[in-house]
Amino acid sequence: MYTVYFENFRQKVAMTEEEQELIQAHLMTRKIRKKQYILREKDICKFVVFVEKGLLKSYSTGENGAEHIIQFAPENQFILDIYSFLTGEQATYNIQAVEDSELIIISKSSHETLLKKSHKYETFVRILVTDAYIELQQRLNANISLHPDELYIAFMHKYAHIAQRVPQHMIASYLGLAPETLSRIRRKIAGRNS
Repeated sequence: MYTVYFENFRQKVAMTEEEQELIQAHLMTRKIRKKQYILREKDICKFVVFVEKGLLKSYSTGENGAEHIIQFAPENQFILDIYSFLTGEQATYNIQAVEDSELIIISKSSHETLLKKSHKYETFVRILVTDAYIELQQRLNANISLHPDELYIAFMHKYAHIAQRVPQHMIASYLGLAPETLSRIRRKIAGRNS
């Protein structure tokens, strides 16, 4: 069950078998069904989730009940409400399965223990946080500088593998567009490519 997790780890940080055993002793597995929640707004996020198989989404809910998707996490990705995880305050986001999923969970206490006991784990986490910050900065820049058509095209180039697995209204939510606007953009692009 931990194969994909440790392949991901080794792509960033080399480790010995002993180091892997130490880390693996702190990992838990969990299977969840489509539409099942792993975290709800206002709960406290006490774990980091790695998606071994399946697809999760992180989102907040607006006053009108509309979802505002912040992140999709397919295989080989991590997901959590980092603010809640680090501060112990209520989560801002829901984390829900888009597909039946197999997860690896690292509890907050295990995470803290591994940061102290494993230099390799600490390095791995630093790389993940750095990569996540870069990704966030690129997404923010795209959202404020690109036309909606360009935003959709950029999403399709980067996340075609996700676009094939989620309904269009979720893509619209992720891009901050109304579903009708996304439909118009898709028709316009399809007309250009005909």
